[in-house]
Amino acid sequence: MKAFKFLAVLLFTCMVLAAPALAKDTIKIGAILAVTGPASFLGAPEAKTLEMVVEDINKKGGIKGKKIELIIKDSGASPEKALSFAKQLIEEDKVLAIIGPSTSGETMKIKSVAEEAKAILISCAAAEVIVNPVAKYVFKTPQMDKHAVIKIFEQMKSMKLAKAGVLSSNTGFGKAGKEQLEKLAAEYGIQVVANEVYDKASTDLTAEVTKVKAAGAEAIINWSIEPAQAIVIKNARQLGFKGPIFQSHGFGNIEYVKAAGEAAEGVIFPAGRLLVADTLPESHPQKAVLTKYKKEYEAKYKEEASTFGGHAYDAMIILKAAIEKAGSTDKEAVRNAIENLKGVVGTGGVFTFSAQDHNGLDINAFEMITVKKGKFELLASPAKKEDTTKKK
Repeated sequence: MKAFKFLAVLLFTCMVLAAPALAKDTIKIGAILAVTGPASFLGAPEAKTLEMVVEDINKKGGIKGKKIELIIKDSGASPEKALSFAKQLIEEDKVLAIIGPSTSGETMKIKSVAEEAKAILISCAAAEVIVNPVAKYVFKTPQMDKHAVIKIFEQMKSMKLAKAGVLSSNTGFGKAGKEQLEKLAAEYGIQVVANEVYDKASTDLTAEVTKVKAAGAEAIINWSIEPAQAIVIKNARQLGFKGPIFQSHGFGNIEYVKAAGEAAEGVIFPAGRLLVADTLPESHPQKAVLTKYKKEYEAKYKEEASTFGGHAYDAMIILKAAIEKAGSTDKEAVRNAIENLKGVVGTGGVFTFSAQDHNGLDINAFEMITVKKGKFELLASPAKKEDTTKKK
């Protein structure tokens, strides 16, 4: 009996001692994504992407011999849930970093929490306020909304359009885009003749579009990430609006085109190159990464890849590159490594970070894309790029 008790105690002791060792052999990475709810078109492909990439990394032996333990929390696009999950991931799960959230509103809700806890946050949301002003521990992968605005205004100028009617959703993304449109319009010779804000859950925007049309807008610019952006297109065409319709980089999901139907024909918007990866020359620095991600995602999930899933892909490869560069999973070392990464090729562009730039992309990460016969295509006559890289 004594021998049995001794073995039991010995076994228990070994298990206790082994637990920390096992924990040290894994890298805990959290993710807060809108997998369900009104922004699931963002969060669902982001979650699928992370699961796919982590599975691939782990199959190849992990990072520096350590497997990744991915912990995904579904926020449903709720800033309050995102805040609760952020605290849980930081305080209880002790994650190395958090990827996400999916939306700008959620990200801004947890930005200060991540900063105070010295927790690495790599957002999949686009609003410039996420990284401007710079917060030491906060980064983001989507391109800057101000660069998207500049691309649209340049395209309008090349089409000899000067009067814009602006519509935007009442979300963090919508507000941030609206501010950039207002701020930069005069600089590019654009007059905003109407400026309407609508509820993100709107199902009919006839009244708002009617005001824009009545104001004499030559073009419509809509800024949102919600399904309502397809309604803007449909309502505008139903009311007989003949001018160009521009969307933000939040239009980069073919489901929006399907939702708008024939009315989506000719819509113009700035986006990363994932949507037109097959048309890029073999020599393009992003070609291999884009086609690999697109092929693997579509084969695994039987659905078209979107720019949103690409944002999560970029966050994961940036984090992986930083861990490898740091040579450890020490948070400060990894944070410092992210800030010093140069030339990391992702789906959204080629990332080069600095202490002053926690996005790592410039305006050249964007292409102007249009809808033709229900598909995304490069715009035949994109706006000229002279001096655009100076306007950051």
